[in-house]
Amino acid sequence: MFDHHQKAESLLELARVLTQQNDYKECVHLTTLTAAVLFDADAASIMMINPSTQKTVKTIFKGGKEFGAGKYRFVQDVVVGWVMKHRQPFLSADLKTDARFDKDAFEDDVVRAIMCAPLQVQRAALGYILVISESRVGQFDESALRLLESLAAVCAPFLSNVQQIQEYFNAPLPEAVLLAQYECLGLLGKSKQFVELLRAVESAARYDVRVLLEGQSGTGKERVARAIHAFSARKSRPFVAIDCGAIPEHLIESELFGHVKGAFTGANYERKGLFEEANGGTLFMDEIANLPYDMQAKLLRALQEGEIRPVGSNKSKPVEVRIIAASSASLRKMVEQQKFREDLYYRLHVFPIYIPTLNERRDDIPLLAGHFLKRFAAEQNKNIESFNAAVVKFMQQRKWPGNIRELENFVERLVTLASPDTKTLNPKILPPEFHKEFKKAVQLREEPASRKSLQESVNELEEQLIRQALVESGWNQSQAARALNISEYTIRYKIEKLGIVKPENWQTS
Repeated sequence: MFDHHQKAESLLELARVLTQQNDYKECVHLTTLTAAVLFDADAASIMMINPSTQKTVKTIFKGGKEFGAGKYRFVQDVVVGWVMKHRQPFLSADLKTDARFDKDAFEDDVVRAIMCAPLQVQRAALGYILVISESRVGQFDESALRLLESLAAVCAPFLSNVQQIQEYFNAPLPEAVLLAQYECLGLLGKSKQFVELLRAVESAARYDVRVLLEGQSGTGKERVARAIHAFSARKSRPFVAIDCGAIPEHLIESELFGHVKGAFTGANYERKGLFEEANGGTLFMDEIANLPYDMQAKLLRALQEGEIRPVGSNKSKPVEVRIIAASSASLRKMVEQQKFREDLYYRLHVFPIYIPTLNERRDDIPLLAGHFLKRFAAEQNKNIESFNAAVVKFMQQRKWPGNIRELENFVERLVTLASPDTKTLNPKILPPEFHKEFKKAVQLREEPASRKSLQESVNELEEQLIRQALVESGWNQSQAARALNISEYTIRYKIEKLGIVKPENWQTS
């Protein structure tokens, strides 16, 4: 066993190494290896809790070798179960004679001394770390247990990344985590269709396959492509985008594959193409349906052979690029019409993702509009805080053929039209061409000045629902929370916020 100074050095060295590690499995391996060496143990293991199921899974053995139904399986399950139940670390000098268990519980087991400590972040257990001695009774004492707790405290923050835990377990992220994770990349929503989209994006990011994004113009296909890249193994490599419909036909080959000096008139120097720029990373090919037919054959060869030939060159160059293609037209129909190569279609159609239209995810419109409002108000240095309820209703009911891009432009126009002292965007700010459409969609006469704000309406509805649940549950807050499918903390907060008080005569009212 190490002296006090050496133990401190070992913990500091582990922390230093973990800060430089991006691989979750390697962090687990380094932690178990350090524990085994530090305590001169026969084995060390970590049992992590799957965030989706709250079950302990994936146990790692000293040296990074995964436990199967091996000789330590029963012991570690029992010990971890004890720690979970009693919520405190575990130390046993001799497991076979430990009075906390039946005397015959470990009669046939090889384990003698063992200790276990929880891996905690903000008092929440992420998993458990164990060290095991097969032969030496009394090998671990109270000071060793305190050192194990210190080791757990050092490594727990590095093992607390929810996304990496889920990838490690190959399990889907909890919905709340999923939404928050992609919100930072500008993908906002909460509707069923949007969550399904993010699940597909999560899978596409996890596996290095070609992706075909299909959806109308303005639905955010490039933003989705960037999100896939940002959470993929290629995230530190380049992301390069090209709009295949925006490049003149006679320049598209040079744009993709580059050219040598003198390849054509005006080629006064050698130039890299986008394939080379994206080498090792991701090439996003938007509106790939607009790619000229003869160019499709050259793209197919590049995908098949993993190499490109610059215009004017007689030598090929190897490239390793992930392709994410996108199209607002149906490539399947274009194949049937012989306007798109079938062999290229199947090369690209490995992992198709459909991007829903804004009309298919109307529940997300208030969230998206609020996001755009906040951004444009800040850009124009205005203190606009919200939309009037009637404007929100209008946006949700209106058809948006231009999808998110059209909604974004609409909100920017409203902010621009608003006076500097405007706090709430109301129907009076709508441009004249929207007046008739507004009255038809919302069926609203000229709005009275006393009309309630959206937040006031929401508060009234919440108060009504909470009061009803409380009455039906006999003013039992726990039961009312379950009936409303919210947490006890949330209902207590709402009761205080909304000023809900139990009437003295509630039983007879």
